[in-house]
Amino acid sequence: MLHEGWKITDAGDLTQALVDRLLALGVPLYRIRITLRLLHPQVTGFSYTWVADKEGIEVYRPPHEMLRSETYRDSPYWAIFEEGAGAIRRRLAGPDAQLDYPLLVELAEAGATDYVALPISFMDGTIHAMTLATNVAEGFSVHHLAMIYELLPVLSRLLEIHALRATSRILLETYLGQRTGTQVLQGRVKRGDGEQIEAVIWFCDLRGSTQLAEQMGLEPFIELLNRFFEIMADSVLDQGGEVLRYIGDAMLAIFPIGAHGCASLPGEVAQNALSAAYAAIGRMSAESQCGSLEFGIGLHFGTVMYGNIGAPGRLEFTAIGAAANEAARIQDLTKTLGRPLLASRQFVEISSMEKWQNLGSFPLRGVAGERFIFAPQNLLYEPSSTPG
Repeated sequence: MLHEGWKITDAGDLTQALVDRLLALGVPLYRIRITLRLLHPQVTGFSYTWVADKEGIEVYRPPHEMLRSETYRDSPYWAIFEEGAGAIRRRLAGPDAQLDYPLLVELAEAGATDYVALPISFMDGTIHAMTLATNVAEGFSVHHLAMIYELLPVLSRLLEIHALRATSRILLETYLGQRTGTQVLQGRVKRGDGEQIEAVIWFCDLRGSTQLAEQMGLEPFIELLNRFFEIMADSVLDQGGEVLRYIGDAMLAIFPIGAHGCASLPGEVAQNALSAAYAAIGRMSAESQCGSLEFGIGLHFGTVMYGNIGAPGRLEFTAIGAAANEAARIQDLTKTLGRPLLASRQFVEISSMEKWQNLGSFPLRGVAGERFIFAPQNLLYEPSSTPG
């Protein structure tokens, strides 16, 4: 473990390597689980489980709701994480059996005879855990437990590296986006780092948010705004787009062409963006909480600078350029024209699978000249009762 563990880049593979090492040392493992607690917006962390009669490592991501459940409170993890237990050992068979947790009953019914739960301390003071079970009649011997304890300091440092790497990736992907987070992790961290890319630019906006906030109160409005963003962002992400920014009650996203794992054909990317827009509009209409809300989506195709901007001490990785501004101005027209979805001529030209209605040419704020604006013919809409 000391020499080979540093080369392993996946926590699941490290768990398998630990199992292989313990088995080679003669430790009679039936089950092992390593649980890492991480900073994650959706789950409490990752658990990696190996069971003797199953193939490979099972990865489980317990949601935050798990921490409020009876299952958690009635588990050895509660004793380790919440009560500071140093270690837990339970015999699961014979006259000394102590099945004081529901999990232990399950393990005993599966044939396990001995169970050990150990805290794993990281340098930052956080506590994680490893649990082991055996199904041999005599259970773990003192020698077996001594070998396990000897591995803990090295294992702790290895797992801490994996936890830090996972946390860095998770936070960057959550706050920047999957592709953008990867760009930062790969070293694009200086102001000016970036590249020019062709992309479909998506800009959406919730209308009347100031009035909604005043009428609803702040907390209900924030809940509604989050639901709006969830629908918009999920629709974009489901079609391979990248959400770059939330700007008040608006959202900027891109569908890059032929870059960072995206589709290489402009027509395919345009169709993905259009499918995302249709999905978002359909979900907003079907959502009881959002069905009466007015919003707009603007789609444009062009070249943007995709990279770092800002002050040296406070950067943002985003897409900037005239094309991004134009997408925002096209979205502004959705209220004036009473349409939930509008697109530029440049987008329509690469979107060959859709029939479009030319609504005419319009001035766009901050853009020289006028631009032809289009709406999809097959999208039913009701004109806004308060145009302009």
